[in-house]
Amino acid sequence: MLKQKLSAAVLRATSENINHLPVLHVNISQFSARLFGRGLASFNRRITTNPIPVQPSTRTMSQDKKGILDWADKSGSFKRQESQFRHSISNEPNARFPAEKGRYHLYVSYACPWAHRALIVRKLKGLEDLITFTSVHWHMGDKGWRFVESNENVPGENATPDPLHDGYTHLRQIYFENNKDYDGRFTVPTLYDKKQKCIVSNESADIIRMLYHSFDHLLPDKYKSIDLLPSDLESKIDSVNSWVYNDINNGVYKSGFATSEDAYVDAVTTLFSSLDRVEKEIGSSAGPYYFGSRLTEADIRLYTTIIRFDPVYVQHFKCNIRDIRSGYPNLHRWVRNLYWNNEAFRATTQFEHIKKHYTKSHRQINPHSITPVGPQPDIFPLDEEVPAVKAAKS
Repeated sequence: MLKQKLSAAVLRATSENINHLPVLHVNISQFSARLFGRGLASFNRRITTNPIPVQPSTRTMSQDKKGILDWADKSGSFKRQESQFRHSISNEPNARFPAEKGRYHLYVSYACPWAHRALIVRKLKGLEDLITFTSVHWHMGDKGWRFVESNENVPGENATPDPLHDGYTHLRQIYFENNKDYDGRFTVPTLYDKKQKCIVSNESADIIRMLYHSFDHLLPDKYKSIDLLPSDLESKIDSVNSWVYNDINNGVYKSGFATSEDAYVDAVTTLFSSLDRVEKEIGSSAGPYYFGSRLTEADIRLYTTIIRFDPVYVQHFKCNIRDIRSGYPNLHRWVRNLYWNNEAFRATTQFEHIKKHYTKSHRQINPHSITPVGPQPDIFPLDEEVPAVKAAKS
């Protein structure tokens, strides 16, 4: 009886004090389900949020610390949450968020594939002088994405402290600026209105489509004519986006964040089945893009996953049935063409951010935060192949 009473007392003491223990491992759910943007979504869907700046959040650390199972079902399958800011920039009269030069700011991470989409489109459409941006640091801790400190030397354009909010150290502070009781995800990309001091959108699928034509009236003809969602291909692009998002873009996360063997095997099997499908479809295209000679949204959304696949997803997310460089010749040729022959893709791809973010932030997957040396190189030149491929061709 005495032993049972002592055991109960120990359990009560542990339960009461566990939230005061130092946090040693970062919550995986905050890395992906809460902190990365969701892929394919309806562009016209809108969720109203309060744009009025308010006092900082009063949420406690324990309220921010949710377990991985809060983002997975009972089978251990990873579940991604919906984005909550879904407003739109428009060049229509009386628009709440009119398209104006210098009014909007993008918060991004070079590590995040969803934010990478927005950086690519911004550069492809020549919006550099119209929309400013800041990249957060590659490391993500228990408070989410943090800004680079003034004394840090981090690679990548505009990897700096927050230029709009003096003293802000984390992206989450911008979300609490909008709503002190905000309980959603602190995600990148975040599109911010500098005039109204509020978030316009944190949904990458919506943001990139805003950038396609909303600012055309402010652009020279060479950028105005770039159409990444041509009307004659729109239904085909939407169809490809649907299964590519579910099986590949999100599929690597389903594989890496699965908490059961069955969930992992199901996710990784689906992932490689869809990579096989992409390989076949790109191989049958006249090239060099997914839909022949025209660069489209389908290329952009697929690229940000494939460029990360060999450096990170193969080892870190256990997506190791095959790699791109030796197992998918058509995909390998396609991704290298985008990287080496288009500045918008190459200049926005920062491998140091990519490799260090995943391997040093996801402590529950990689508890010692050791970043693998390989693969080398991060991406092969256009005219080189891995030795096994060279031997097979000879």
